[in-house]
Amino acid sequence: MKKISLEEFKITSKIALKEQVTTYDLEASKDKIENELNSVSKKLGKLQNTMYAHGKYAVLICLQGMDTAGKDSLVREVFKEFNVRGIEVHSFKVPTEVELKHDYLWRHYIVLPERGKFGVFNRTHYENVLVTRVHPGYILGENIPTVNSIDDVNDNFWDKRFEQINNFEKHIANNGTIIFKFFLNLSKEEQKNRLLRRLDKQEKNWKFSPGDLKERKLWNKYQECYEDAINRTSKPHALWYNIPADDKPTARYIVAKIMYDTLRQYTDIEEPELEDDIKANLELYKQQLNNE
Repeated sequence: MKKISLEEFKITSKIALKEQVTTYDLEASKDKIENELNSVSKKLGKLQNTMYAHGKYAVLICLQGMDTAGKDSLVREVFKEFNVRGIEVHSFKVPTEVELKHDYLWRHYIVLPERGKFGVFNRTHYENVLVTRVHPGYILGENIPTVNSIDDVNDNFWDKRFEQINNFEKHIANNGTIIFKFFLNLSKEEQKNRLLRRLDKQEKNWKFSPGDLKERKLWNKYQECYEDAINRTSKPHALWYNIPADDKPTARYIVAKIMYDTLRQYTDIEEPELEDDIKANLELYKQQLNNE
């Protein structure tokens, strides 16, 4: 199986999204890829336990991609070896009435992972510069004092919002959160195939919504917005990774491998040592229990 490098997927300079790959050949069978994913997932699960005990870093995984990009199944397969106490997954839908009474980052900030835990944002704070940019009328629902009409949702508005997102990520990174941002890069043709499967297979019908077809017609606009968002916000402390997503097992493996290889570089992450007096009396504690 082909060895992969983090550098192949990092976005460290300005990109044209149409030039980023949506397929990647791992030179292995599906079974081999899934076996390798299972191996990396187990290693990640073990590392998560160490990080939980260590308690000094949080990990935030941000998943973005067009509809059907495979976000849900990626979460299921990549994190299946995790202890449930150490990971939380949040999927951000249309803002609730309560959420709209706060600034747009509030609902994301209040569910950030604690130190020692992993948090997965399945759709993220970037929805606020993607969906809202394609449909700027949604911004009016936020009741922002300086926005009274669509005309106020202009370039200056988006410049400020990107600045706010960059500041948000820099702040949490400076306070111990390791950030991974994965763009699941799906081709338009593969999205069509996946939507058709949702229609063809009865057990997948529930996933389909006519709204999916309406959003698909806006594909080019979404691609423009994704490209701009990625270029403005891929920073050393919060890099974006382009993940070829036309093949789900491949995408899952690449995401898991990137996380594991990156986290291994944190040489200070280790389980805490027992206090000397406790360590010196371990045999005594065993004896007490055995003599009950």
